[in-house]
Amino acid sequence: MEKLKNEKSHEMGLHKEALKGRTQQRFFSAEEGENLTYFNSFDVDTSKKASIDAKNMTPREINTKIRELMQQGFGDITIDNPMSRHGVGVGILNRLNLTFNDSLGYFGCGLIDGPNIHIKGRVGWSCGENMMAGTVVIEKNAGSTFGAAIRGGDLVCKGSVGARTGIDQKGGTIIVGGDTGAFSGFMMQRGRMIICGNAGLNLGDSMYDGTIYVGGEIEGLGVDCVQGEMTDLDIYYLSSKLDLYGIKTPNGIEKMNKYVSGKQLWNYDKLEPSEKKLVL
Repeated sequence: MEKLKNEKSHEMGLHKEALKGRTQQRFFSAEEGENLTYFNSFDVDTSKKASIDAKNMTPREINTKIRELMQQGFGDITIDNPMSRHGVGVGILNRLNLTFNDSLGYFGCGLIDGPNIHIKGRVGWSCGENMMAGTVVIEKNAGSTFGAAIRGGDLVCKGSVGARTGIDQKGGTIIVGGDTGAFSGFMMQRGRMIICGNAGLNLGDSMYDGTIYVGGEIEGLGVDCVQGEMTDLDIYYLSSKLDLYGIKTPNGIEKMNKYVSGKQLWNYDKLEPSEKKLVL
């Protein structure tokens, strides 16, 4: 891996690696617009609104109905009475305003790329798993593995969340207005995590890269997670991002702490046995 420059943007995780060798990267021109969207996405109008009463519907029926409405051009859809059902609002690869007027169960709003989702209740485990782009805003609390393997977009919970928040995070931003549980940021690879309240044990354990901000107390740091230096750029970024969602930190942004990778595990396989024991 090519050595990265030590710039302010790199310290915040806002950077790209220059990789050698073969690549599958491809750049599109404006004339190739059909290549910039998914083959099964729809042309919707956000001024065209529809609602669904999901009280007597199964998760499959709810997801199918959402897709049918998108196909008809509806770009603003409201779901009433989702009844905490699991696996709802998943696999949406489209720009869309989607509102749930109650709580969702496990695996809600996963595998999405583009929609803006508002959940007025709470959510169960693994909300926003493998999210690629868009926004998901939860008004109350969320379960464990919140934002697992997220790759892009903003995933926001205004309440508290469970353990292993952002496990294997590869990009995007996770915002928690309250507290988070143990092993948050476990094996984090990229992106930013903003915890306004307290964090449990082993924060950032085995993180490879990325940045974690915490406004409250931490029970303990994980392996290779170290405290970084807060800069004016960090404060500006946090102020701008939290203002978007109307979230305030209990002690003020200036008193938040920043945590990054110590980079002692980057070349773990090359360490001597005694060195590995010291790291762990």
